[in-house]
Amino acid sequence: MAGAAIEIKGVEKKFGEVAAVAGLDLTVGEGDFVALLGPSGCGKTTTLRMIAGLEHPTAGDILVKGRRVNDVPVHKRNFGMVFQNLALFPHKTVFDNIAFGLKYRNVAKADVVRRVKTALDVVRLPRMEERLPAQLSGGQQQRVAVARAIVIEPDLLLFDEPLSALDAGLREEMRFELKRIQRNLGITTVFVTHDQAEALSMADKVVVMQNGKMEQEGTPDEVYSRPTSEFVARFFGQVNELTGKVVGRRDGIVDVVLGDGATVQVAHEGPVGDTLRLLLRSERVRVGKPGTAEPGASIVKGVVTSSDYLGLMVRYVVNAAGIELAVMQPKLGPLLATGEQVDLSIQPSAWMLLG
Repeated sequence: MAGAAIEIKGVEKKFGEVAAVAGLDLTVGEGDFVALLGPSGCGKTTTLRMIAGLEHPTAGDILVKGRRVNDVPVHKRNFGMVFQNLALFPHKTVFDNIAFGLKYRNVAKADVVRRVKTALDVVRLPRMEERLPAQLSGGQQQRVAVARAIVIEPDLLLFDEPLSALDAGLREEMRFELKRIQRNLGITTVFVTHDQAEALSMADKVVVMQNGKMEQEGTPDEVYSRPTSEFVARFFGQVNELTGKVVGRRDGIVDVVLGDGATVQVAHEGPVGDTLRLLLRSERVRVGKPGTAEPGASIVKGVVTSSDYLGLMVRYVVNAAGIELAVMQPKLGPLLATGEQVDLSIQPSAWMLLG
């Protein structure tokens, strides 16, 4: 990793007696795209606002490129910011909205024109300078807000839930666009979201937060596939919880008997006799007609109790191993019928173990 662009050291933020952020330590590498992810009230937005200078830490230090910025006012931090409400001036043209931040930086008029044009090219809105925000679509307004943030050539880009007001299709398009822009410009970016798919698809590093603290940080694959706490495991998608007893082991695989006597193989090093709490993501299971199980998978017999057709995907609930298991999988053929006997295929690596 390149040098640190942001260092957050023991940062706390209290509102009265309530700790919105409690002892946070975080390093963001130069040029990285980092997502702060978590439920409402977890402290992610407060953290972003402290980086921006909109909130002052109660304790701890925030360093940007090695410089302590706790007492540096927001207008002297040279950060580009995009918020959920975009905050475009409705009476100003696209040009004037984007150029607004340059007026206070003593930029020559010719350079203002050049930089606004370049910013519009970057966000793929050429020749839109004279339009008003009301004449733009939601996605175009979003791009104008991004252009305004990058035109000042910022040291950091800060985003606070910028896509949450967009419809699903446009939100997906803007995820791609924001990632493209960040990659092309190489600007260190911190992105706040409560949307798991947004964080996983866009970020180099995901920081999962709860109750003002960091639960886990890592690449998208690390936090999704190898959660270090039950909170993180449950935060991504729908999970099934089962309990079983280890009855045999070999080469990093243990045989686990579940509640109704079904035996599954789990990637684990524990001893025979251990009782395991297991989590299984709904999309890590495959359900099909008897005899269609995946090679190398454990097979658990079950009965379909319900199905929800979601277009590309189907969500099934299957009564198996004495409990109701949720399964999410692509629709590859005719829907399985309620009451139909099925085989569940579960690979040993699919299980997550809880302490």
